Parts: sequence; C-alpha cells; structure tokens
Amino acid sequence: MKMGGSNFFVEVVLLCLILFPIYGFAERPLRFGKGGSFKILQVADMHYGDGKTTPCEDVFSYQMATCSDLNTTAFIRRMILAEKPDLIVFTGDNIFGYDVTDAAKSLEASFAPAIASNIPWAAVLGNHDQESALSREGVMKHIVKLKNTVSLVNPVEVHVIDGFGNYNLEVGGVEGSSFENKSVLNLYFLDSGDYSTIPSIPGYGWIKPSQQFWFERTSKRLQRAYMAKPEAQKGPAPGIAYFHIPLPEFSSFDSTNFTGVKQEGISSASVNSGFFTTMVSAGDVKAVFTGHDHLNDFCGELTGIQLCYAGGFGYHAYGKAGWARRARVVVVNLEKMEKGGWGAVKSIKTWKRLDDQHLTAIDGQVLWSKSSAGTRRKKQIGGT
Repeated sequence: MKMGGSNFFVEVVLLCLILFPIYGFAERPLRFGKGGSFKILQVADMHYGDGKTTPCEDVFSYQMATCSDLNTTAFIRRMILAEKPDLIVFTGDNIFGYDVTDAAKSLEASFAPAIASNIPWAAVLGNHDQESALSREGVMKHIVKLKNTVSLVNPVEVHVIDGFGNYNLEVGGVEGSSFENKSVLNLYFLDSGDYSTIPSIPGYGWIKPSQQFWFERTSKRLQRAYMAKPEAQKGPAPGIAYFHIPLPEFSSFDSTNFTGVKQEGISSASVNSGFFTTMVSAGDVKAVFTGHDHLNDFCGELTGIQLCYAGGFGYHAYGKAGWARRARVVVVNLEKMEKGGWGAVKSIKTWKRLDDQHLTAIDGQVLWSKSSAGTRRKKQIGGT
C-alpha cells in the first residue's frame, strides 16, 4: 500500500470499516459511574412518521397547527438534557410504518436525539415498526448500524431464535472497585412480536419458547459468573427486562395495588406463553418495562417482579388530549462498602416525567431494594 497522499487515507478508512464495522458502543462496556448509580431513560411508542409533515394525534385543536413529530424529537432532547441518562432504551413502535415514506430515514430521524447525545442507546421492536418497506429483520439490521447504539439483531451465540432484537447487556461495577469486572446489573431485551401468525389464535404476538430458552441460559450463565470468585456473591445480580407488548400478568392489578394510572385495557397476546413464570423461576429479574398501551403508565408488583408501563411518549401516537406525553426514568444505585468503595446493587428506583413546562416528575417509587428482598426471604424461610 502506497503511504502518501489522500488515496492512502481513504484506503485506511475503508480498511478500518471492513475490519472494524461501526456498531456504536458495542465494544465499549456499560458501567456504573463514580457516584455509584446508573440511570436509564425509557422512551415508549414514538410512532414517528415523516417528521414535520406528520401531524399529532389526540391533542387539543388549538395545538394541531404547530404539532408534529418534531414535538416528539423536542421531548426526547429535553429529557436527555434534564436527566443525563447513562443509557436510553426505546421499547418499540419507534416508527409508525403505515405513515412512513422512507423507513430508514424515519428510523434515523426518530433516534436522532439519542445519536447526537453520544449516550449509548438500545432499541427493541413493537408491532408497527415493520409496517413499511423494511421487514422486522430489516428494521433491526438498520438500527444496529446507527451511531452510539448498543442494540443487537440477535445473540451472536444463538443460531436459531424467534424474532429480531433479542440480546442482553451487562453493566459493570464502578471502575477501580472490587466489582469492576463483574456485571452487577443485567439488562434483557426481547422481541415480543407483532401479530399472531397462527390463524386459530387472534391478536398480538408473544415471546416464544426459543427466546425463553435463550433467556434462561443467559440468566444462568450470568448468575454463575456473579456468584463465582473473585467477590463471589450469595445471590444473582438484579436483572431488568425491556420489551414492547405487555404480558397477560399485567392484568393482575387494580387501583389498590399499583402506582400510576390504568386508562385502557391490557393489550397482551391472547395466549399466555409462560414468560412471566420463566422469569420468576430464573430468579434475577426484578422489573419489566413495556409500552404498547399508551394510556397506561402504572407499576405493580407480582411474585417479586415489578411490571411497569412507561406511558405514551410520541405525539403521532394515540393518546388523550390534556393527558401529557411522558417518559419513564429508572435509577439503579449501588451500596457503599465499609471501606468506602462501591459494591453490589442496593436499590432500583423509578419516576416519570411529563412533557409539560417544567418536565414535572411524578410517581417516584422504590421498585426493589436489597434490604427488603432480604427481609422477604427471611419471612419465607421462617414461615411468618
């Protein structure tokens, strides 16, 4: 290779692109910061269309003339500036395929604030992302090429799995701490499908046996690593799961046992594929976060797992005039060690922010804490 002039530079760049494809942050591990916390911003149901020309849904009539997809973009930017998250998670229906002229361009526009922020971001698919020229596989393959994403099309070690966008991310302990080489928080992302492909079963899709098998194997592997030396732990690191369509178990709650609001029915699959039981059996998942039902934004606990909606985010998505679009924030905090360093996860907290003048924070709650989990285990063992 001739080492001189602009041709050499171009050849080097091309070679690097071939040998080291751009997968955003895929090779840069996620990690808790020096302050011992890790913050996740969840964006559910953007329903992005073609940008400025795509009108808003379910806003007051006086807002219609100036309301478009750009309101969704502005809301994401405000949330990023206000919360400064360590990870942004998009939980499906990122674009509304039927109203998209160019799926690739709409995907890029919908994720543009996350891309520009230089913050790692992850995405899963909903039931509307593929309703344009790109298939579900095509949408996910385009997403993983975008800057700063940590999304994967599917696990590299799995040859056969249903759906696209099944993967896990490990969040390491604080650099320089005794937990820096351990994943102290595990994030699971799954494709909950779009619609049933079985004629005798109507309605939405569900998480299939192949995906559950992958989840079980991944959970066991992560638990073995966490409970092995050095710094061997007695129990698994907490896990959080993100996907689009809520599980049938979301129907287990009423106004007496959840935080938030339920303003529409639970649009889960018409069959129960058993994934909730699979998560309970695995023992590490402490919270599940979904979208899909835009007018629901509650969290409720069932058998030790918090089942949470984010609430509708996007302005081209259906909503309710006067009921602000919203986003969910999750903060995971580590415990302070006796010697002053940071240890394992101590608590998982959440709140929502409304797209109003002040980005009002509502419904702050502790979803899980190490101390309460320990108390619950003692009660179970003692039989009281």
